[in-house]
Amino acid sequence: MTVRFAVLGAGRIGKVHARAVSGNSAAKLVAVADAMAPAAEALAAEYGCEVRAIEAIEAASDIDAVVICTPTDTHSDLIERFVKAGKAVFCEKPVDLSVARVKECLKVVEAEKGRLMVGFNRRFDPHFGAVRKAIDDGSLGEVEMVTIVSRDPGAPPISYIERSGGIFRDMTIHDFDMARFLLGEEPVAVTAHAAVLTDKAIGEAGDYDSVNVMLETASGKQCVISNSRRATYGYDQRVEVLGSKGMAAAENQREVSIEVATGAGFTRPPLLDFFMNRYPAAYSAEIAAFIDAIGSGAPMSPSGEDGLLALALADAALKSVKEGRKVQVSEITG
Repeated sequence: MTVRFAVLGAGRIGKVHARAVSGNSAAKLVAVADAMAPAAEALAAEYGCEVRAIEAIEAASDIDAVVICTPTDTHSDLIERFVKAGKAVFCEKPVDLSVARVKECLKVVEAEKGRLMVGFNRRFDPHFGAVRKAIDDGSLGEVEMVTIVSRDPGAPPISYIERSGGIFRDMTIHDFDMARFLLGEEPVAVTAHAAVLTDKAIGEAGDYDSVNVMLETASGKQCVISNSRRATYGYDQRVEVLGSKGMAAAENQREVSIEVATGAGFTRPPLLDFFMNRYPAAYSAEIAAFIDAIGSGAPMSPSGEDGLLALALADAALKSVKEGRKVQVSEITG
């Protein structure tokens, strides 16, 4: 079975997913849609597919699945439209900026018996996956503490920040999902601190650029997340899990893993520069998992519920910053 795809949105994440779809032998990229015609035309030309309007893709009989890479404030409406049209839907995170709206959307998906997967690609990274495997095979014993460092080499445009929902919803949300993936228990409380340290324009747009978050589970397990919009040395992506029997860590990745030693000291190559280069294997594996679930009928994972819970943690973190206190996740989820 070949799954026939359309990619909605021809920006940088749309380009990443178009590459992943086109690189999968069980998939065919049929169409691309974007409000910016030149972007859609360029992406379609690169992969030899058509440019179509979203309405045409919705009604098309030669498209089985869509990948939603449009601005966040369009996601929930598009999910509902395409599950009603009988398409399998892969949507980049988050489903929406409102927990209440996500709940409404997921009700529509359920009522339509729709197929929805949410794009938390880091679950599919082979390095982070190896950490999860070390947990699963008992090597670490009982998980006690998780540490996640995620720092971008530079901030996105202010125009993006103004629509993204802020750092907790557009950046830390990946780490909230990874925390859930590694802890093995749901976080029940969130304490967060945030500042504007790298660019005052980010603060003027109502956001932060430097944050630290502590998550706690009911049994006392902890996860600490450190985020920054500016890491001058590259794309900093690290995970560490401490357990009762040991520790597993996924270190930063470089183009080549070498170290050169001379009389002047030790040097290593620079870090990979951003998510497009750091996570290509994860994006490919993610799309492969989506295709496999379409074919087998297995549950989609990460699911819409995973997207909801990660967004709830983001909202709890923002509430913690605004109110200067620990926030119970139940205050957000009800």
